[in-house]
Amino acid sequence: MITFDVLTIKAFISEKKDFLTGARINKIQQPTRREFLFTVRNRGKSELLYINIHPQLYHACFLAEQSMKKREITIPQKPPMFCMLLRKYIENAKILSVNQPENERIIEFELETSNSVGETLSLCLAIEFMGKHSNMILYEKGSKNIIGCAHNVGSEKSRVREVYGGVPYQYPPKQQKSDILNYNGDIDYKTLSNDFYMFSKSFALLCKDIPLEKLKSYIRLENISPAVSCDYSQYCLFSALLPGEYMIMPNVNAMIDNYYSYHIEKEKFAALRLKYERIVEQKLSKILNSISVMERNSDSYSDSEKYRLFGDLLMANCYSLEDYIPSVNLYDYENERNTEIPLDDTKTIKENANRYYKKYNKSKSAKIKLKELLEKAHEERIYLEQLKFSVDSAEDTRDLYEISSEIIPDVGEKPLKVKSEIYFKEFDDGTRIYIGKNNKQNDYIISKLASDEDLWFHVHNNAGSHVLLKTQNVTDTLIMTCAKLAKEHSSVKDSSKIGVIYTKRKYLRKPPGANLGYVTYKYEKEIVLD
Repeated sequence: MITFDVLTIKAFISEKKDFLTGARINKIQQPTRREFLFTVRNRGKSELLYINIHPQLYHACFLAEQSMKKREITIPQKPPMFCMLLRKYIENAKILSVNQPENERIIEFELETSNSVGETLSLCLAIEFMGKHSNMILYEKGSKNIIGCAHNVGSEKSRVREVYGGVPYQYPPKQQKSDILNYNGDIDYKTLSNDFYMFSKSFALLCKDIPLEKLKSYIRLENISPAVSCDYSQYCLFSALLPGEYMIMPNVNAMIDNYYSYHIEKEKFAALRLKYERIVEQKLSKILNSISVMERNSDSYSDSEKYRLFGDLLMANCYSLEDYIPSVNLYDYENERNTEIPLDDTKTIKENANRYYKKYNKSKSAKIKLKELLEKAHEERIYLEQLKFSVDSAEDTRDLYEISSEIIPDVGEKPLKVKSEIYFKEFDDGTRIYIGKNNKQNDYIISKLASDEDLWFHVHNNAGSHVLLKTQNVTDTLIMTCAKLAKEHSSVKDSSKIGVIYTKRKYLRKPPGANLGYVTYKYEKEIVLD
């Protein structure tokens, strides 16, 4: 990650100073504890100022519509306490000026507002972009007393500088560096960021072997051409410094917005996928344990026929045997052998026979019920394996939001319904091949898009996408193409040998109450891909 450094802040303020000076803060929102949205209006135009004080993603910029979608910004129904404090003090406040303290990663907004009795207040909102120490602090301009801040810093957290309501605001300790604009000696490029202000470590690496006068022109922000590398690994105010391919940005704000929105989207996607993976794996582990226990119990009911046999032998010989004995040895005509039968010596032979008949009936009923439970458990296992495949194969947050209701029932991760497009391949003759990304899409393909004569493909006994072939001319080449796509979009895509089954849509059936995407089939054929 490239840090939001002193020079970038200087360029951003220089670019937006005209718009911000004299503007009013119309609306204040706080999507998360580290993100803030200010609706700023000036000269009949409103823009969204976004401020992020995340330890790695700290930055400020005006948001474009496209980047708002990438950042997945959602406003909570109940605003946090600090947001309420900001609304109380600075909503509708006028921005008198926006400044950057010399050589500091701080943006200061000098504000003018009035209190409930009409008295004019002079306030300052300081946003400090300092890694894990990033903060937003509101204080009185005259007394310097802090009114409130996003994160309180007490003596237990910092021995150098305390930040919380009521104490005087002070700048962070100064770094011992030099101003390169007043320097005329030799440059040690290995220690450039340690020797001079305005050079972050990432910017200093790009400046290797650049002449001193050129470095000074960078600090004076001469001939800036903001750019972001094509892989979003770096950005720079001077495109010529970027290695490899890059994209020229129309202005500094666009450079900041595009770079950080990409990384925020990437981080949110990774965090959400990890969360969903853990939930699904936990559910899958639980159902696998249940299946293991039920299978062990099923083995214990395998003696049910033995209980029936014992009962029959005892009833056939009840009048020739003595009552109240501990055991009896009888000849079993079914298996043509003698059988030792344990007895309860407090009961008669007839009562012992009835006891074995009860055991037989109980064991038989339990075995039938256990079989039903095992079938349901295996259906749930298949569904969860399919759900895990959907999470693993998700490409962006929209794919994950689409399946959020399956992973966390009745708890939406996003208030709006999200529906991603179903992928399909189309050929010149009108043939289409549909591929589902998740259970919802698989279900939609089968129930809404498919006709009776369409061919359905799926990897055998493994999680994967439903592949549907809609064509008027079925050929071996098309069948093989669909089989390969079914394998490619499955949990076993890297296996050396795998079976793919296919059948007509009319031979598929979704059992009543079955999970999304679950179907049974018949008259299937199998292709083994090696």
